[in-house]
Amino acid sequence: MSTVTTPQRYLINVEQYEKMGLAGIFPPEARIELIEGELLTMAPIHVPHMWAVSALTRALLASPLAEHVFLFPQQPVILSDITEPQPDIALARGPADRYRHAKARPADIVLLIEVSDSTLGFDRKRKGPLYARCGVMEYWIVNVNARRLEVFRLPVEGAYTETAVLEPVTPVRLAAFPDIAFDWSVALQ
Repeated sequence: MSTVTTPQRYLINVEQYEKMGLAGIFPPEARIELIEGELLTMAPIHVPHMWAVSALTRALLASPLAEHVFLFPQQPVILSDITEPQPDIALARGPADRYRHAKARPADIVLLIEVSDSTLGFDRKRKGPLYARCGVMEYWIVNVNARRLEVFRLPVEGAYTETAVLEPVTPVRLAAFPDIAFDWSVALQ
């Protein structure tokens, strides 16, 4: 009697992923991230995306928020044993020195931002629920094409319970810092 098996995906963890990177398995120009154990290629960075990330980074560093958080533009964060994405911007609680030898984790993260000019479906349907399941308290999608900001807050049982869509004339306040208004529309100028 023969046994019939169905091929299964082989999922890797963050430790394996980082060892692969250190061993030079990925070419230097590779744009990949680890999402729920799978290696996924990232979309190419187009000019509107590049501009939005750079403008947001500059505005965040110049805002009063910079006194309270450490900013990671396009750097990896560890969300679980099998997930290490590279959001466009991550804001993490200080002090900054804690990140000299470790990546930010969900308890550290105040906000993750994805700028979307070609990946809106993925950012909404895959990354949003993933970030909620991992306990990221606030997540924004800067929707470059529709010229609006999608705000997701307060994850409960793997879903964000508070959502809002803001037009460029509306500043946003982070849940963690409600006294500070931030003009996110610089990403669209």
